[in-house]
Amino acid sequence: MTQTEFLEILTTGESIHVEFKESRDKLPVNLFQTVCAFLNTRGGTIFLGVDDKGRVTGIDPARISKLKKDISNLANNPQKLAPPVVLSIEDIDHQDKTVLLIHVPESSQVHKADGEIFIRNEDGDYRVTQPSEIAKIVNRKQNYYSEKTIISEVNFTDFDSQLITRAKNLIKQNNPVHHWAELDDQDFLVRSGFYRREKGGEEGYILAAVLFFAGDEVIQSVLPAYKFEALLRRQNIDRYDDRISVRTNLLDTYNLLMTFVEKHLNDPFYLEGDQRVSLRSKIFRELVANIIAHREYLNPAPAMIQILPDSIQFTNPNNPVIFGKLDPRNFTPIAKNPIISKFLLQMGLVEEVGSGMRNVYKYLSHYAPGSTAEFIDGEIFRTIIKLPVEAEKTTVKTTVKTTVKTKQKIVDAIRENPKITRKELAAMFSLTIDGIDWNIKELKKEGVLKRIGSKKGGYWEIVSKAWK
Repeated sequence: MTQTEFLEILTTGESIHVEFKESRDKLPVNLFQTVCAFLNTRGGTIFLGVDDKGRVTGIDPARISKLKKDISNLANNPQKLAPPVVLSIEDIDHQDKTVLLIHVPESSQVHKADGEIFIRNEDGDYRVTQPSEIAKIVNRKQNYYSEKTIISEVNFTDFDSQLITRAKNLIKQNNPVHHWAELDDQDFLVRSGFYRREKGGEEGYILAAVLFFAGDEVIQSVLPAYKFEALLRRQNIDRYDDRISVRTNLLDTYNLLMTFVEKHLNDPFYLEGDQRVSLRSKIFRELVANIIAHREYLNPAPAMIQILPDSIQFTNPNNPVIFGKLDPRNFTPIAKNPIISKFLLQMGLVEEVGSGMRNVYKYLSHYAPGSTAEFIDGEIFRTIIKLPVEAEKTTVKTTVKTTVKTKQKIVDAIRENPKITRKELAAMFSLTIDGIDWNIKELKKEGVLKRIGSKKGGYWEIVSKAWK
């Protein structure tokens, strides 16, 4: 926010979108009632360090860092705010005093502060207790999608032209006559639905555009908690055998998650008619796309893939509609993020809305006989593929063999270059640094490797004759 905008709001005063709260060294008791009210209404900004008359009182400089941390922690505490949400906090200095601006988006969900629902009007925050009033909020939010949130601080220059070109190429490969592929980049974003104009005059690029085309730093500034994770937990159940943590654009996210799935899940031979069909691709590319297309991005919880000894699980924060297990025989698919879903469809990364569930039920018995699938709608959407014990041999690549091969590769690389770094090993074998650390720890425990000298200036020595 600029100084001009700041002064203008101080002069105009509080409104349905603006709340002043005086605070010197601690958070106001009713702060999260206002956060909740903004989330449940049309969003807004809280000016912490400004009194009711618009006079800047300021925050104690020694307490700014602590107050920011408290706000973030409480916003992620479901006992205080449910469901939790990511809040953006901005400093602004005025006449040697600091004000904290807490930017609260409109949410696609109904939130509670301390177990109660609040909404906003011109007079401030008020508690909602009547079932009819709560029903009105729910009905209004069923037509709201957080992917459409205008991110006013993002401009066209924040987007990566190479990502836009990749998206155009995927669309053209999927549909050679699609007219979007021939548009210039700015027109392409507008025609694809990534630029929005509201009736009130506000316009700009939306959250979905940031997720697909912005650089990593921009994405993290807009959504600090944004993350996808994939974990292999077959031997080391408490931690993991392999892991990737992804905080990048959705195009690369899809590819990285699919690469992880392909790395750890087999693809049994299967013919459909006289044509070879990849069962792994049919089932899991749709499930990977689902946790991208249907997650609630304002919720700080990560979307996650876990490959376990007896199941494969996909989870993502969600704006629930049905609650409970979905019945494939009586199920109408609903796009939680229509723009993201439509764009994935245009690029050929999904077949159509609802195809993920259908493909799982169609192909799962061929992929792993005796397996079952559950789709559970809730604050966290869960897809659980349960594997019978005998199916592990045909579905999950044997971790023991994979681990032995990885150890051998690490030893071979160290033999070639004793000063090789953990980061270089991770890049060489497409593992996380944590994964390299785990393997090296095991090799040291087995008496294969020994570190000589310091972490930075030292080198590795192969001490086991069997591995030399």
